[in-house]
Amino acid sequence: MPSYDYPFNERIRTMLRLEDLFIKVLHNIEGEHEFNHHCALLSIFQILDVIERAELKVDLLQELDRQKIVMNNLRGNPSIEEQVLNDLVNDIESAAKPLRGTPGKLGQTLRDNEWLMSIKQRSAIPGGVCEFDLPSYHYWLGLSETRRQTDLSFWLSPLMPLYDAIRIILHILRGSGATTSLTAIHGAYQQMLGGAKPAQMLRVEIHDDLPCFPEVSANKYAINIRFNSLDNAQRPRPCDSDINFSLTLCNL
Repeated sequence: MPSYDYPFNERIRTMLRLEDLFIKVLHNIEGEHEFNHHCALLSIFQILDVIERAELKVDLLQELDRQKIVMNNLRGNPSIEEQVLNDLVNDIESAAKPLRGTPGKLGQTLRDNEWLMSIKQRSAIPGGVCEFDLPSYHYWLGLSETRRQTDLSFWLSPLMPLYDAIRIILHILRGSGATTSLTAIHGAYQQMLGGAKPAQMLRVEIHDDLPCFPEVSANKYAINIRFNSLDNAQRPRPCDSDINFSLTLCNL
């Protein structure tokens, strides 16, 4: 079932953006064509831009430490399988250790690479990385796929502790809420929110055979979901039929 995540705050929004970029980088590194590796490098540059605007290292370490305490407090709970809990605590520790051991600012070694930064600067210009603009980059793209994959993996390696931390935190977040089966009457659904601890993210899942997608407007008070489809010109059109979907409110 296709799922759609909607963050309620900037911290979760940033983690979701980084998760998406890391997935694209890792996918394109595995590719063999030079265009795959060009896209992988552009995604690495976007990761640098995202983490430049937000100091994530301290926040991620604090959240990992907090989750470790939460998980350890669940020990002895008869409804929690001990081995699953141990595995999760080990995953948290494995994610926190390299992040804690990363000196200085995340991605600083890449920012200190003048050649990479010259490509990053030119990539902001439409068509700015043509062979006549950056002949050295054109030469690199013409190297063997193994050489390019090795270089990309090396450049990505200082950022991987960030991805590992984000991955475990989002895994915990996505598994934190109860899922409810609902129906959007004539394609629209609204729910008022309450409680002392507001949700940090919601997940919407729909069946594969439904040709529609949700557009979400939400805050700490209410959720509004409108299901749309695409017409022949790829323009969103409201769905008038009833849509069955599942909703999960997630909170760390």
